[in-house]
Amino acid sequence: MDFVAIDVETANPDLASICQIGIVAFENGSVKDSWQSLVNPEDYFDGINVSIHTIDECAVKLAPTFPKIFETVKKRLVGSVVASHTFFDRVAVARVLEKYDLEKFDCTCTWLDTAKVVHRTWPEFSQRGYGLKNVADKLGIEFMHHNAEDDARAAGEILVHAIHETRLTVSDWLERLKRPISPSSITMEGNPDGPLYGEVVVFTGALSITRREASQLAANAGCEVGASVKKTTTLLVVGDQDIRNLAGHEKSSKHRKAEQLIAEGQRIRILGESDFLRLVELIV
Repeated sequence: MDFVAIDVETANPDLASICQIGIVAFENGSVKDSWQSLVNPEDYFDGINVSIHTIDECAVKLAPTFPKIFETVKKRLVGSVVASHTFFDRVAVARVLEKYDLEKFDCTCTWLDTAKVVHRTWPEFSQRGYGLKNVADKLGIEFMHHNAEDDARAAGEILVHAIHETRLTVSDWLERLKRPISPSSITMEGNPDGPLYGEVVVFTGALSITRREASQLAANAGCEVGASVKKTTTLLVVGDQDIRNLAGHEKSSKHRKAEQLIAEGQRIRILGESDFLRLVELIV
């Protein structure tokens, strides 16, 4: 039951724009140590991100850049089982290491997705509603959502609850997640055994690959692919060129609709095409 849990917050849809990071170490199922830092992403802050985590340019003005905390992060993660709720935090770490041309230590960690653990532990979360807050509320875990340290602790406590519920150890869960939930073939509706099963993705903007290719990658990873942003959408993938033009420029109608739904409380993550491709590369 020894592992570390991680969570990051980002300044904008680019997952490399980490503006806060939290890492919590668990030993024998209890919190042993925790650490958090604001991070200057050297990038712009998108209003929708700020509305979620309340971190802005002023908050990180005197904060270290990621290279300044690199050794601390590396020391806390290398050689450990690293738990995160969904794969997005893992991809964010990989992307920020690429951004600053830092040592790719993330490949020396054993990553464990607590959302996949939730899928297999509690039937009511097998397809929908497995967001960090929903699951934490069910389990009675109190935390300040979108504070990186608290989110990391909540993800870790969810894993501890799952261990007690199933009597599977951390090592057991690493093996269990390699096996399918149920036998099924891959379809454009989403592979039910894919690591992103339950996500509903919509694409917008100019992509470097065709929409069909992007949709197939998403479906292989488990996503249901939608044509428009709706109340069931959980993931919006924006073309990289559109991402680079976001600061002070017009956003697509899908992007604006997603932000409207986020403001109304819907769980939607917005990320760029490069981050999406990196994500499926890491997990498929």
